[in-house]
Amino acid sequence: MQARAVTTPSRRYTAPMTGKRRFEEQLAALDALRQLPPEACVEPLRKALAHRNNFIAAKATDLIRGFNLSQLTPELLLAFDRFFEDPVKTDPQCWAKNAISRALAAFEHQDAAVFLRGMKHIQPEPSYGGASDSAGTLRATCALALVQCRSVPEADLLAHLVDLFADNDRGVRLEVARAIEQVGSSSSALLLRLRAVLGSNPNSGNPLQDSNEEPEVLGACYSGILRIEGVSAISWISRFLDSASESAPDAALAIAETHSPEGFNALRERFAEEHDPEFRSVLLTAIAFTRQDAALEFLLDLVRSESLQAEAAVEAVLRAAPSADVIKRIEGLVAGNPRLARAFATHRPKST
Repeated sequence: MQARAVTTPSRRYTAPMTGKRRFEEQLAALDALRQLPPEACVEPLRKALAHRNNFIAAKATDLIRGFNLSQLTPELLLAFDRFFEDPVKTDPQCWAKNAISRALAAFEHQDAAVFLRGMKHIQPEPSYGGASDSAGTLRATCALALVQCRSVPEADLLAHLVDLFADNDRGVRLEVARAIEQVGSSSSALLLRLRAVLGSNPNSGNPLQDSNEEPEVLGACYSGILRIEGVSAISWISRFLDSASESAPDAALAIAETHSPEGFNALRERFAEEHDPEFRSVLLTAIAFTRQDAALEFLLDLVRSESLQAEAAVEAVLRAAPSADVIKRIEGLVAGNPRLARAFATHRPKST
């Protein structure tokens, strides 16, 4: 007879918690705080903010900002200091410093030294083929936050900001243009004009001009100038409506954003002079986005006359979120013309 195996009961074994499991449980505990009232989250978030793991500290900071727990500002400042110590090791990718700077900005923190420190921080980290700076977002966030520090004289503020126009990170250059716009003075408008002029010539060899990345930065300058100076600056911005320039579409759209008769007139005049079909289409799109009644009639006239730019005019109108009545009007104009009917069918909003 075959012997029967005897199974003896064993003591229940609990595996030790691994670092990964502990990390996941800590994140889950933070996520669970979203279901609690803000006042119940103060102490757990204070503790999480002191965690040495930068990702956990960043998640806690985002919750602090979301709950508007400005009473934890002293703890945020202590954590900000801590993550500047041996930053590549303590705060890779600047996750914690980015989150803390966003929270301090949201709480309208007034200590300019905090944001100036972030604006000057560069954090090269190992990457494929060398090192990559991970602090661009931090510099951009702190530049925008510095604008709200009321103790900083305007001249000093602009002097700090203008240095970042030479930053290696395009995102920082873009945000500093927006920060200078927020200053909202004639001096800030002049700085944006200077930046626009220096970057407008792709053949100048100017180090501030990058044909692959700079149009967006220049577009922020154009928009900033127009928001500060108003429609009086349209004639000056119009000089950048040169089809040979990669920033010309950004200049056209900046003018369109004024939603003014002056903007429509400037774009229409440039359209009449332009011979490049591609840029003429850009100008028609900008004309549509001026939202002017005269602009709409101008575009519909191009469709009605079946001009060479009629298809582009159809597209421009339909891309500008037209009303149902406008869609019906243009549908009637293209009826019987296969070329324009195809353009209408291609670009007609899906919801109609």
